[in-house]
Amino acid sequence: MSTPFYVSPQQAMADRAEYARKGIARGRSVVVLQYADGILFVAENPSRALHKVSEIYDRIAFAAVGKYNEFENLRIGGVRYADLRGYTYDRDDVTARGLANVYAQTLGTIFSSAAEKPYEVELIVAEVGDAPADDQIYRLTHDGSIVDEHGSVAVGGNADQISSHLDQRHRDEMTLAEALKLAVEGLARDANGSDRTLTADQLEVAVLDRTRSQQRKFKRVLGRQLSRLLEGEQPAPEPTSDKSSGGAATAPEEEDLDLPDED
Repeated sequence: MSTPFYVSPQQAMADRAEYARKGIARGRSVVVLQYADGILFVAENPSRALHKVSEIYDRIAFAAVGKYNEFENLRIGGVRYADLRGYTYDRDDVTARGLANVYAQTLGTIFSSAAEKPYEVELIVAEVGDAPADDQIYRLTHDGSIVDEHGSVAVGGNADQISSHLDQRHRDEMTLAEALKLAVEGLARDANGSDRTLTADQLEVAVLDRTRSQQRKFKRVLGRQLSRLLEGEQPAPEPTSDKSSGGAATAPEEEDLDLPDED
């Protein structure tokens, strides 16, 4: 009778962690920055159809790197969780902290299960508050660990090098144009230290803007508005009319910042 092949639990977990980290590192990075009026999301993503940054609920957004099908399943699950909780209780009961805990449980269970491979994903869940001190940013790793971040965070690709660049230059009172410029500078840095040039067509940009009169604070930055921000100009003020959304979770907004809202 042959002896079963044995691998220690420590070695098995180390191998699973290494597998997940290598898969995540192959993806392009995502940067999240706090600025004076909210939270900025910038991803190197030439695809116009496959989003790395999405809206989850009124004040909550989601960013991810890794395998698209895996983090898209997590995003959909997060929208359903937020929708059900907001409908059953109250919209204010849907928080980034609660959503991050749900994601942590899901990722931790998958990572520790020998029946399936670990997810090759790293997530950021952010919620914009009424003031900068109330903003919440959580980074979740492949094994379900949660890190409470402040100021700036980068995931995927050469995240360590980008994070170092951001930490040295980030300020909480930055304007949107300044924050976007800093994020693009970080994403343009190669692992070997050289700089690239990233154009608007290679970027996916969105904000959680606390100054919006609407209940939904998420907005994608597209087209002319993105080009102007990359040139250092500030966005035009939004209409002051209040168009609060209803009781259900809503799909991500796609329109340009300088166009009228179509909620």
